[in-house]
Amino acid sequence: MKSASESYAAAGVDVTAGYKAVELMKSHVARTMVPGVLSGLGGFGGLFEPDLKGMKRPVLVSGTDGVGTKLKIAFLLDKHDTVGIDCVAMCVNDVACSGAQPLFFLDYIACGKNLPERVEAIVAGVAEGCVQSGCALIGGETAEMPGFYPEDEYDLAGFSVGMADYDKLIDGSKVRPGDALIGVKSSGVHSNGFSLVRKVFGVCEQTLSVHYDELGGTLGETLLTPTKIYVKPILSLLEQVGIHGISHITGGGYYENIPRMLPDGCQAVIEKHKVPVLPIFDLIQKVGQIPEHDMFNTFNMGTGLCVAVAADKADEALRVLSAAGEEGVLLGEVKAGEKGVELC
Repeated sequence: MKSASESYAAAGVDVTAGYKAVELMKSHVARTMVPGVLSGLGGFGGLFEPDLKGMKRPVLVSGTDGVGTKLKIAFLLDKHDTVGIDCVAMCVNDVACSGAQPLFFLDYIACGKNLPERVEAIVAGVAEGCVQSGCALIGGETAEMPGFYPEDEYDLAGFSVGMADYDKLIDGSKVRPGDALIGVKSSGVHSNGFSLVRKVFGVCEQTLSVHYDELGGTLGETLLTPTKIYVKPILSLLEQVGIHGISHITGGGYYENIPRMLPDGCQAVIEKHKVPVLPIFDLIQKVGQIPEHDMFNTFNMGTGLCVAVAADKADEALRVLSAAGEEGVLLGEVKAGEKGVELC
């Protein structure tokens, strides 16, 4: 008997729309397949067999996150094919900061009404993020929740699991005074601080359509730029240079995230003039009249990662990043002192 429920549909949940969405997303999911995937869509769990060859002590590393209120920009612009990249990035970047290769990803979409073509667009972005990070999209969930979410809105979250050999884990314990601090440029606001962004600009369709010469496009286009995925550059640095510590600069900016990689007795000293501040952050600060401290305590300010390496490896690290297509900047150094960040 065909699966359909008129009673459930009358309550606002169309199970047949869910089946259509799954069919539409299959081609996108297929792009993400990597060795180790044992299951396709439709099962109750995603199956993955990790390759443990050469590993002395394999450790699983997990990360979970969502896109946050950046989704409001996607709703207003009716553009849904990039926020999936944000969702993946916020998870896999964290996993990679421990020195792990992300293995697989699962997403969760909760919506007021399941519109299959919109779900397909969202999952297309998720799949692209998985391709960029070298992990497989092995499952997910789309929950239609009428009365809980408006019909034209949804939430998007996910999680990733990666793996690393215990001896190669990056936990900040190797960070020491004298280490160089290298920033890896961001692509924009990424997926943090959007509650403040929306307050500053009074975000609506009209404000998002305003073109700014300094941005090289509209405000909406700039804000919806996907979060950069740093997995492959991090793994290249780990293999070719050696990394003492990594901070993924997300919500809380410099002041909250950089200390997370520092051991006690170490202070990150960063020269402000070396920070590659992007035009969008200058605009946010100017329009919102936001103090500099609050900017650096909320946004990435143009630096998506801060990496600590031995001082004599700094130039090599910059070359490796350039070869990986990323732009690195020498931001400062680690000094002896109270654990924290000093901007000078």
